[in-house]
Amino acid sequence: MVVIFTQLAWFVFVGCTAAATHWLIAVGCVTVWQQPPLLANLIGWLVAFLVSFGGHYRLTFRYQQNSLAIACGRFFLVSASGFVINELSYAFLLHVTNIAYDLLLAVILVAIAVLTFILSRYWVFRHRIS
Repeated sequence: MVVIFTQLAWFVFVGCTAAATHWLIAVGCVTVWQQPPLLANLIGWLVAFLVSFGGHYRLTFRYQQNSLAIACGRFFLVSASGFVINELSYAFLLHVTNIAYDLLLAVILVAIAVLTFILSRYWVFRHRIS
């Protein structure tokens, strides 16, 4: 029981760090470099992927036994799938609501985090009991 609470605490910490990175990069791309929000979202995700994978591999799921390559490949699939859901939701909601792009992105990032934890814990960084 302690293990899952520890994992959740690290997941929240790493996830918040990665989400903040994603959000700051995306908003910076829009406000500083005048990039369209959907392109800025992609750039933010690419940078945040590195933060997220590194943190989860070294902290959240440090006891897992998959090789770096296997874990990275699986995490990329989970993260990329989450990003596709993120981007499609973001594109749709940008067109059908009047919610500010930055607030909307923040809400979507939080929603995707739950799915990412479940898939990461039970597939990407699965701990094999010998």
